[in-house]
Amino acid sequence: MAAPEVRLETERLVLRLPELGDWPRYAELFMHPTAASHIGGPMLRADAWRKFLQMPGAWMVQGFAMFSVVEKSSGLWLGFAGPWFPEGWPGTEVGYAFHYDAWGKGHATEACAAAMDWAFDHLGWTDVIHSISPENTASQAVAMRLGSRNRGPGALPPPLDQHAIDIWGQTRDEWRTRRAKVA
Repeated sequence: MAAPEVRLETERLVLRLPELGDWPRYAELFMHPTAASHIGGPMLRADAWRKFLQMPGAWMVQGFAMFSVVEKSSGLWLGFAGPWFPEGWPGTEVGYAFHYDAWGKGHATEACAAAMDWAFDHLGWTDVIHSISPENTASQAVAMRLGSRNRGPGALPPPLDQHAIDIWGQTRDEWRTRRAKVA
């Protein structure tokens, strides 16, 4: 089975399937105590490597997963964003996590808007959620800019069930009504 060839572009970003060259910055993200605090916690490099392989595997098996997000002007890997729906997940998610040097520049909102368009249009999803730690105000701000609202507490499947999350989300119809307002 081959992964689909999917490439999305925004004004500043390219969203594409993960590549081996993404690994060094991905490792930095998942090993960083602050940057990884709301995405399962910091990991050892070997554990981060196994996690890195999840997205290419999901692309191969499911035909979708989170995209690597790359800055057009520099080719720098900034983070990942996109559709995510593993076994036991609380809903069809468009998730996101970005390298700490990419924070505060609007990349997450821009990437997630393109990923949500793709999930609704190509995967046929009717609803999108974002699983967000109640303490992660930066991620909540991204969800609000996307037009999502806090639907209340949720639960992730084991072994992630010890992490408190709120489910933020919106329907496809709500997204299409608000889409023009999202940068």
